[in-house]
Parts: sequence; structure tokens; C-alpha cells
Amino acid sequence: HTQLFSLCYFVLLHRVPLIKGKSARESLEEQGLWDEYRGKFPFNPTRFDDQSLSVSSEQMTNDADLAYFGVISIGTPPQSFTVIFDTGSSNLWIPSIYCSSAACANHNKFNPGLSSTFKNAGKSLSIQYGTGSMTGFEGFDTVVVGGIPVKNQIFGLSQSEAPFMAHMKADGILGLAYPRLAASQATPVFDNMMTQHLVNQDMFSVYLTRNSEVGSMVTFGGVDPNHYYGQIAWIPLSSQMYWQITVDSVTVNGQIVACNGGCQAIVDTGTSNIVGPQADISSMARAVGAYSANGDNVVNCNSINNMPAMVFHIHGQAFTLPASTYVRQSTYYGCRTGLQSSNSDLWILGDIFIRQYYSIFSRAQNMVGLALAR
Repeated sequence: HTQLFSLCYFVLLHRVPLIKGKSARESLEEQGLWDEYRGKFPFNPTRFDDQSLSVSSEQMTNDADLAYFGVISIGTPPQSFTVIFDTGSSNLWIPSIYCSSAACANHNKFNPGLSSTFKNAGKSLSIQYGTGSMTGFEGFDTVVVGGIPVKNQIFGLSQSEAPFMAHMKADGILGLAYPRLAASQATPVFDNMMTQHLVNQDMFSVYLTRNSEVGSMVTFGGVDPNHYYGQIAWIPLSSQMYWQITVDSVTVNGQIVACNGGCQAIVDTGTSNIVGPQADISSMARAVGAYSANGDNVVNCNSINNMPAMVFHIHGQAFTLPASTYVRQSTYYGCRTGLQSSNSDLWILGDIFIRQYYSIFSRAQNMVGLALAR
């Protein structure tokens, strides 16, 4: 009976394979353009400021290290797009044929005229980025995600996009955070999945491969036991807007080096690194033996095996990131840590953390589940 149950349950999981492609940074480094790009579009990892709580705008980042994309389709017949599945934002948007920005020229564009199920929502949309914005209008259509047809899904069709988006690998973004965060009060995709009873359980999970281009996965409707070891640690959210949790402290070699007395963090698939307040990030970098150069926390590639782990203490459990997980190696720029500072008190646990810990996002319980990724 148990076998039968698990088999049936398994069938009800909807998987979206993610491709781990080249990040914008890797491509720009190859072309010798990274320094110029970085000068033009200084990275702003901050995803939140007070304005972002207003109805019309939402902060997103120009993260040049993002590398995981999945394919969705919109319309009847379907038009396909690659998107970043982003737990740090809540809107779905893609480029449209009405956009003449450079960023739209090298991405797939949605043509509403070719879809028999498209309806114009008669509403404009503007999403603010660290270095520019995306503006456009909203429409409704059928969006297919992991084989699930979500009917009457509201989404943004871009009419102008900031220049840095020309370097983004994905066509658009599919936000998986809470409705409170959505620009123009648009209903997020996963909320429609829940309302339309398209998922078995009101949760989704994210598995990110370390090196392999294939194998990464967003699973809608449950948890995939093939993607983690051991127990799942369930952590209650401290706020239901981002997937926000309380971190008790960060230690290196048993000493508290950051987040002393506790701090707030979001688990964010739309950010590649670990982001925190400047003083804390500098303290962590010093503790692991990194030094600052060109805006990166740099380390000697030969010393990775001797560098200490960083430990995030969350809800009474220790989540350990060995040096091999938090050091990134570049063909052109040597080794750097995936630590970035921002001017916000809110921490971001990005892909570096999620690669090590399979992350489960439960709307049913308003919790994040973390388990050691396989």
C-alpha cells in the first residue's frame, strides 16, 4: 500500500527542469567586457527599500551571476520563454513585441495577437531595478508551468527594459514570493495554482545542482525525496512577504562573526550569493581569510581546502557552508567568495545556500523547510 501511495503521490508532483547556463558575468568575462559592464551597472543586491512596498514598484536586482533558468509557455497556441524562478519577487513578466529596447532585441517576445486566450488587463506595470526599470502593461492568459495550465494568469508584457537586461540570460522572471510583494496587486502564479487546485500540496521546492548543467529542478505541489538527505528542518516565517526567516547568528570556527543577537534573512532563488550588511560581511570575509579587491572578496584558489566553514544558526539548527560551496572560481579573475554587502539590514540567502540546502517553500504552513541537498 505504501509503495502504491508514494507512486501516486510522485505522479502528482509537477517538475520544471532548470538549465544551469552561463551567467552574464561569465559571458562578459569571456568577452573581456566585465570591468566595463561593472562600471556601468554597479551591482545593487538590495531587493527592498520603503518604496518597494508601494503598489506600483518592486525592487529587483541586476544580479550578473544568476545561472538557473526554466521554460514556461504563455498563450494559445503556446509561446515559450525562459524565466528565472524567483522566490524574492512576486510578479510574472516577459518581453513583448511592443518593446524596442536593446534588451528585448535579444530575447523572446510575446505576441498577444497570436494568442486566442489573451485578454488585456488595461493596467500599466512598472518594476524598479537597482539600475533602471521595466515598464509595460498587464494581460491575462493561460500560463503553462511544469505541465500545469494556469488559467487567467495576470502577467506583465514589457514595453521598455533597462539596458543591463540585454545581458540577462533569461527572457523574464516568474516571482514566487507572497502576494503582498506584487507590483500592481497582480496575483502571483503560485497563488493561482493553489486557488485553481492545481497542486497536491500548497508548497514548492527548489533543487540547484552544484556544477552540472542539468538536474536542477523546481517541484510544484510537494517535495522530491530524491533531492535531499536526512530530516527536513521546518522554520517558521517571521514575515509573509518575502520568504523571510530569523537567523540567530553566523559563526566561523565557533566564534560569532555576524548576525550577533539575531537578524532577518530571506531565502531567495533570485539572488546568487549571500548578501548582508557591510560590517557583518567584512567580518565574515576576514574570518575566512578573504581580502577585498575590485569590489569582490578575493581568496587564493589554492587555499580553498584549508578555509573554514561558515555556519548559519537558524531555529536551533546549524546550517554549514564549507569553503567549497561559498568560493566561486572564475577563469579570468581567480577565486572570490560569494559574500556581498548591501546597505540593508535584511540578509539574503541566495543560490550558494540553496545549492547546499534543498529548500521547500510551504504556503500551507508559512514555513521554509531546509534539508541537506543530494
